[in-house]
Amino acid sequence: MAANSGGKRPRIIAIANQKGGVGKTTTTINLATALAAVDQRVLIVDLDPQGNASTGLGLRSSERDISSYDVLINGASLMEARRATAIPRLQIVPSGMDLSGAEIELVDFERREMQLKESLSRLPQDVDYVLIDCPPSLGLLTLNALVASDAVLVPLQCEFFALEGVSHLVRTIKRVKKAFNPNLEIQGIVLTMYDKRNNLSAQVASDVRDYFGDIVYRTVIPRNVRVSEAPSHGAPVLVYDIKCPGSRAYLNLASEVLKREGVKA
Repeated sequence: MAANSGGKRPRIIAIANQKGGVGKTTTTINLATALAAVDQRVLIVDLDPQGNASTGLGLRSSERDISSYDVLINGASLMEARRATAIPRLQIVPSGMDLSGAEIELVDFERREMQLKESLSRLPQDVDYVLIDCPPSLGLLTLNALVASDAVLVPLQCEFFALEGVSHLVRTIKRVKKAFNPNLEIQGIVLTMYDKRNNLSAQVASDVRDYFGDIVYRTVIPRNVRVSEAPSHGAPVLVYDIKCPGSRAYLNLASEVLKREGVKA
């Protein structure tokens, strides 16, 4: 069942964590693919200057002539910028290195934190979910994503400093909620790069669940070589190897996300 079949506005979810290397882009790509596989129409907005979500979905540089930079800075519409992918029902607004200058350029904009929200408000009602792949920082790009979103999904690596980093992000989300976006909520926290052979992974997972409770998804994304290999082939792991543990985990995560959204997969 499509969540937006009744012509409702899409549900907008930012995939955010100011720490790099925690699986934001991997989660964005594979959650989007899993949602598309159960008939949800999904648009990824690649808001990371590294453009890894675009590369990971096989989008060549020549296909990024209109990017998220143009949407934020030059007034391009999301309709102009979005590109089809090899995955049915999955489109992407690509990114490129020019986006790295947007943080500085946005400072001079009158409503600098509202640029993405205003662009998304003009998106046609042919999308069920918008997933925003945020950069690993809490600058103006991530602020634009949080102001534009209904909810935040936080990938959290199972490592020693995980709780400290996510606590900082949660404080930022509360400030954005108070100042700009009163409806913003945390959709959930997903534990990534979990190694069941490592006692530290189990301890971090336990600590995070004790601290955050039910907002932590039951699904845990394992450390899996096939997940790491997939981007170099320009494909989500769900396409690269549907049977690997990483793929099964992302399918389970999509099911949990939809359940929290009140949508039957």
